[in-house]
Amino acid sequence: MQGTLWVWAGASAAIAAVAALADRRRNRRRDIDNVGWVPWPLIVMLAVILALAFTAFAMHE
Repeated sequence: MQGTLWVWAGASAAIAAVAALADRRRNRRRDIDNVGWVPWPLIVMLAVILALAFTAFAMHE
């Protein structure tokens, strides 16, 4: 069970990193009107919270 939690923590951290890069790319776009529809900051926050929760549960076991 503990190994599975570490895998989910790593996956959540990877999703947070990819979403942070996508948010940075969106903020540095050339066409100011081409915003997009994905809420990258929300995805970053949720993925970080999940990564921290999975890490805490994995360390608790």
